[in-house]
Amino acid sequence: MATATESISPSRDDFAKMLEESFAESSLQEGTVVKGKVISIEKDMAVVDVGAKTEGRVALREFAGPGRQADIKVGDEVEVYLERIENALGEAVLSRDKARREESWIRLEKAFHNNEKVQGVIFNQVKGGFTVDLDGAVAFLPRSQVDIRPIRDVTPLMNVPQPFQILKMDRRRGNIVVSRRTVLEETRAEQRQELVQNLEEGQVIEGVVKNITDYGAFVDLGGIDGLLHVTDIAWRRVNHPSEVLTIGQHVKVKIIKINHETHRISLGMKQLLDDPWQDIEGKYPVGARFKGRVTNITDYGAFVELEPGIEGLIHVSEMSWTKKNVHPGKIVSTSQEVEVQILEVDPVKRRISLGLKQTMRNPWEVFVEKHPPGSVVEGEVKNKTEFGLFLGLDGDVDGMVHLSDLDWKRPGEQVLEEYKKGDIVKAQVLDVDVEKERIALGIKQLAGDPMATAGDLKKGSVVTCEVTGVKEGGIDVKIVGTELTTFIKRSDLARDRGEQRPERFAVGQKVDARVTQFDRKTRKVGVSIKALEVAEEKEAIAQYGTADSGASLGDILGAALKQRAGADGDKSGD
Repeated sequence: MATATESISPSRDDFAKMLEESFAESSLQEGTVVKGKVISIEKDMAVVDVGAKTEGRVALREFAGPGRQADIKVGDEVEVYLERIENALGEAVLSRDKARREESWIRLEKAFHNNEKVQGVIFNQVKGGFTVDLDGAVAFLPRSQVDIRPIRDVTPLMNVPQPFQILKMDRRRGNIVVSRRTVLEETRAEQRQELVQNLEEGQVIEGVVKNITDYGAFVDLGGIDGLLHVTDIAWRRVNHPSEVLTIGQHVKVKIIKINHETHRISLGMKQLLDDPWQDIEGKYPVGARFKGRVTNITDYGAFVELEPGIEGLIHVSEMSWTKKNVHPGKIVSTSQEVEVQILEVDPVKRRISLGLKQTMRNPWEVFVEKHPPGSVVEGEVKNKTEFGLFLGLDGDVDGMVHLSDLDWKRPGEQVLEEYKKGDIVKAQVLDVDVEKERIALGIKQLAGDPMATAGDLKKGSVVTCEVTGVKEGGIDVKIVGTELTTFIKRSDLARDRGEQRPERFAVGQKVDARVTQFDRKTRKVGVSIKALEVAEEKEAIAQYGTADSGASLGDILGAALKQRAGADGDKSGD
C-alpha cells in the first residue's frame, strides 16, 4: 500500500515530462520561425498550436498565394513566424507570410549563389515592370526582362508558375530582381543548338514567315529562325520583302549558310530557281536593242528590268544627248517602258550597261544635215560667257559664237555687252563637230567680210581715206572704195611735227595716205599720211634733183608740190 507521501509527490516520469515542457516553452523566441500544428479551423482563420500551451490564429489567405488556393486541414504541421508569444488575449501572434518569406530568402540566396533557376508567379504590374511572388518573397521583373522580343499583352503570363533567373538580390534592403528572358534565351539556345546540328548547307526545307523587315524576312524552321535576305527572295529586284511575302506564309527555302557559333542561318528562295544570268551574253548581245521597264531611279542613273531577274543600268551619261546635268528622274519615270541598247555585258559581275540615247539619232548629225556650214540659223541667247555667246538651236542643241566672230570692226568684249539672255539672234554656221558635239557660229559673217572689198590693195599702195572720227591721239578713217577702216595715230598725221595735230582734220574730209601694213590673214590694215609725204619727197628728189642741176631742195619740193596741186585740181575738176 502506498504511503500518503508517495500519492502526493509526482513520479519521476511525470517530473521529466514537466521539465521537458518547461524547456520547450522557454525555447520559443519572438522573431523566429517555429513549427506548429493546426488544431482547428474557424471560419477564415486557422488555430495553430506552437507548443508549451501556446496557440495563435493565422488567416487562411496566408496559406494561399498567387496562382494557388489555400490547401490546409486540421492536423497539418506548418511553419509560422512568431511575432509575439502572448498578446492581450493571451494568444500568440503568428504569421505564415513572414515565415514563408524567411524560408524563401534562405532558399533564394542559395539558388542565387549556385546560379540556379527559381519558380515564381507574376501577380501584379508596377511602374517599369511587374512583381513576382517567389513563394513568399516578392521580386521585381523589369519589362525588358519579360521576353526575348517585346510583347504587348502580358496577361497570359500572369498568375502562372514559371521559372525565373535571379539577376540581383539585397536582403538588407529586401530587393530582388529576376529575369524571365534569360531563362528563355538559355532554353532557346539549347533548342537552337540541337536544331542547327540537324541542318545542312544546301538543304531545302519548308518554313513559315514569322517577321518581315526592310532588309528581309525571318522564317521559322521549326523552332529556329533563319534570315531570308531581300536580295535572296527573287532574281528580280525586290524593293521590300512585303511585295512578295506575308506573315504566316509557308515558303520553301534553301539553306545558304550556317554559322554554328552564332547559330545564324541564311536562307534563299531564288536559289531554288534557274539562274537567268546563264548564257547572258548570248541572250543580250552588245549593240542589240530591247524594251524594258524602269524599276529604280538613282542620282547616277536608272535601272531597267529586261526580264525577271535581269536588270541593267542606264548611266546618267547615256540617258540623253543634250540633257547633261539633269537628274535621271526628269528624263524617265518609274514603271515607264523604254527602249534601250546593250552597251556592255559582264557575266562575272552580273552587270549590264544600257544606253537610252543610242536608240535616238545623234542631234548633231541631224543638225548638220539640215544646216550645213554656211547656212543661216536663228536661236535664243541661252548664256553669255567670257569667251562668247551660246545660242539654243533646233534639235535642243547649242551653238557658240566666239568673241572674235561677233563683229568685224569692234572688239568682241565690247560687242558682247549688247546681247542679253532671251535675245533671238541670227548667225551663220561655221563648223559642226559631231564627235565633240560642238557647233561654231558667227554673227559678223552675216555682214560680209570687209577684207573682201580690198581688191588688189597692198603694202605701199596710195589710198584716199575719209575721216570718220577725230580723237586726241589721232583720227579714224575709212579707205574709200572699200569697207576697211583703220586708225591713223598722231605721229603719222604729217612729216613735220608741228603739223601732227588731229584738230587739223574734220569728219568727212578726204586725205591721201600710204598703206604701211596689210595682212589678210591677221586682218590688219595700217595707213600713214607721213609715210606718203616722205615717199613723195624721195620721189621728187629722184625726179627733179640731180648732182649737176644746181637746184636747191626748196626748188625741188616747190616743183613737186606744184605738180601735186595741179593733180589735185584735175581730181576736183573731175
